[in-house]
Amino acid sequence: MKKIIILSVLLSQSIFFMLLPIWIELTNYLHSLVIGVVWVLISTLVLFAVCWWKKEKIRLSKRILHVLMLLYSIGLLILLFFRPKGQIYESINLTPFDTIRFFLSGNVDFLIALYNLGANIGLFIPFGLYYRYISKKPVLKKILIITICSISTIEGLQFLTKRGSLDIDDLILNTLGVYIGYYIYPFFQKVLVIK
Repeated sequence: MKKIIILSVLLSQSIFFMLLPIWIELTNYLHSLVIGVVWVLISTLVLFAVCWWKKEKIRLSKRILHVLMLLYSIGLLILLFFRPKGQIYESINLTPFDTIRFFLSGNVDFLIALYNLGANIGLFIPFGLYYRYISKKPVLKKILIITICSISTIEGLQFLTKRGSLDIDDLILNTLGVYIGYYIYPFFQKVLVIK
């Protein structure tokens, strides 16, 4: 396992630093914590990929899993509510797929479009995985209700505090991310074992 950790650290840090100009560019739109979040995500994904490739298992206790998800949630809330100064959010979009269409139209810088769509999905995948790991009998309807209520609350608070826009497409993309996490659980279960 020690060789796998060394290999994954070398590989993930190489990827992270090669793409550092992109991560720095993101700080123009988001809290500088985004660099740390990206670093953690790349490091985690590379470790997972190397373990999967080498057929190794990562064993965590439920307590550690809960702590990791709490820290991840705090980091995500900082990203969602603490934006760089000078950005004003007052828009409301209640037309499904309107913002998604706008980002896919080519009228927006590619990096911004990719980040906006990809992050709205990708950052919520861990919640679907987490739900599957902690639930004895996972129920799809239950996760749908929890997801819609939680994300709607976040969207509403972002709008009320002028820290983000109220956008139905964010709800759609975030929910898609949770569902992707829910459905890829069997794949992750091959590597991540919760004791």
